[in-house]
Amino acid sequence: MSIMSADDHSYNQLMKTFPSLPEPVFESAEMQELVWHGQWGCSNDVGRLRTVLMHRPGDEVNLVSGAAYLPEIGAHGDPKAGWYWRGKEPPDLPGMQAQHDALTQVLRKEGVNVVYLEDVPPRQHKSISTRDVVIGVGGGAIVCRLGTRYRRGEELAATRALAKLGVPILRTIHGSGILEGGSFAWLNSKTAVLSLSTRVNAEGARQVEEVLRVTGVELITVPLTGYRQHIDGVMTMIDVETVLINPVNMPYTLIERLNAMKFKIIELDPEDHPFTINCLAIAPGRVIMSEASPRTLDRLDRQKISIVSIPYDKVYRGGGGIHCSTAPLARDSVD
Repeated sequence: MSIMSADDHSYNQLMKTFPSLPEPVFESAEMQELVWHGQWGCSNDVGRLRTVLMHRPGDEVNLVSGAAYLPEIGAHGDPKAGWYWRGKEPPDLPGMQAQHDALTQVLRKEGVNVVYLEDVPPRQHKSISTRDVVIGVGGGAIVCRLGTRYRRGEELAATRALAKLGVPILRTIHGSGILEGGSFAWLNSKTAVLSLSTRVNAEGARQVEEVLRVTGVELITVPLTGYRQHIDGVMTMIDVETVLINPVNMPYTLIERLNAMKFKIIELDPEDHPFTINCLAIAPGRVIMSEASPRTLDRLDRQKISIVSIPYDKVYRGGGGIHCSTAPLARDSVD
């Protein structure tokens, strides 16, 4: 029969006096401030935007060569190297930089802390689309695993940026999981949606669901049609319980869910550019959007949505928009 020693008794008393404390929870304001010196993450897509991760297009865009146009797919590209650039015209880098700078200027004027990626490798000409690399969730961020081989490695620059800021990384998608942030959207603080597509597989969705489940968030998964990539090409939240959609490409099951949740649905005018959907809410009912969308802008104005319109067509040509160019790291709650 073992007998408890004096040291054992003292140790037990010590552990009783200083126990492990699971509460308050990790993502609470108290614990975030204590450990991470700030409230990180997002629980919605429309609360006041506080910090956003971006990348100003640079020399990496010069990878695209005008001589590499492939008419059979309507894009510049090198199938062997694995990169492509949509459209017949090669990129206008000075134009892209000017329009990206204008977006950054608007964000800073609105009080948003803009953080840039650093040390982007020369071959990664799509690094402007920071949305795909990082998803802000309650208490921190998920680092994604990009679908196409030529974008692999953008995750490293994003991870370094998050570490420098002190943003908790709650998951890095790994194994065979594929996930891009343009496929993720918050509907409210307890419901998010993820599109299964050419850029998100079931394993990537499973890993995201594991992270969200811990904080009591339901993840809805919906398949996109054909070879479409991201959900931010078919819907974007623009206010609390208000969503802008492209009904031509929107999965009907998701429309049904939004209707059941009593959301106000505003449809994209069919004569406006499809990338109109790819806008960014910077506060409830206040949105940055392409100026090349006059009919949809009128629809939103009639619904009392405040719009900051900017030109962004030079960036659109590469297959990304305002939403794609911004990865929110911190938003205010709207609950």
